[in-house]
Amino acid sequence: MKIDSRHLAQLSTIVETGSFQGAADRLGISQPALSRNMSLLESRLKAPIFRRSGRKAIPTELGLRLARAGLSIRVAEDSASSVADWASSGFIGELRLGAPPIVAGRFLTDVLSVFMRDNPDCWVELRVGIVHELRTMLERGQIDLIIGPQSLAEAASELEFRKIVEDSVGIICRSNHPLLASKAVSAHELSQQKWIAHSRGSTLRQQTESALLAMGLAEIKISFETDSIGSVLEIVGSTDLISTMPRLSTQPYLLDKLTFLNIDHVLFRRPIGLIKRKDTPERIIQTKFLEALINEYQ
Repeated sequence: MKIDSRHLAQLSTIVETGSFQGAADRLGISQPALSRNMSLLESRLKAPIFRRSGRKAIPTELGLRLARAGLSIRVAEDSASSVADWASSGFIGELRLGAPPIVAGRFLTDVLSVFMRDNPDCWVELRVGIVHELRTMLERGQIDLIIGPQSLAEAASELEFRKIVEDSVGIICRSNHPLLASKAVSAHELSQQKWIAHSRGSTLRQQTESALLAMGLAEIKISFETDSIGSVLEIVGSTDLISTMPRLSTQPYLLDKLTFLNIDHVLFRRPIGLIKRKDTPERIIQTKFLEALINEYQ
């Protein structure tokens, strides 16, 4: 059965406003014309979509279900209208990015500031999330590119990774932490420390656990767990707790309060790059942004 989508959109407005007159005023049509359209819809359905109660329009169960469909139509129309406005305003492209929290900080925002200054007619959206959230957004088409560690693209055959810069994870502490007095911090010393752990779903947490295990730390003493990068930096900077952070991405936040221990391991390597679906062609605006990143970090 084919139903006029315009009638469904009008139905959803009636349900929202609670009356035919209120909906007619919002839609910019006459109340009799709106009533005729709803009568046509009921005739098409061969079932009532409203129960009348004075001046109020109370939808039946069928009316409510169809109103939800009508709302979806209105949302789609509004979205299309926004795209049309965006195009008519002279924008030359859109850049929809996703990134883990620390990468979405100054690592990206400094470059984005310059990029947006040089490309004032580009519309940019930046979404932040952990591994599964970013992959889901990419799969659903909510974002076009992820800027993040290579591990985000591993074990996903439909994704490709293009390296921008070599980064690594380091163990971070406050600048006057007792561990800094040690010439070579041992696994035993690290096992005696209290740690801030990152979110269990993050690549940073997974990479930290793998590297520490390879260094001989089967278990660490976790005193605090969070997905807030800001909280990690603030608490590490004012306590004896230690944590791990990507070196390059964290560098702008160190100032004189934080530093990295002189400890490294091959499993701490963390290349940062562009991740996209293999079946998605790269647009000109994406190429320009990649060039901006490469110019900044290579």
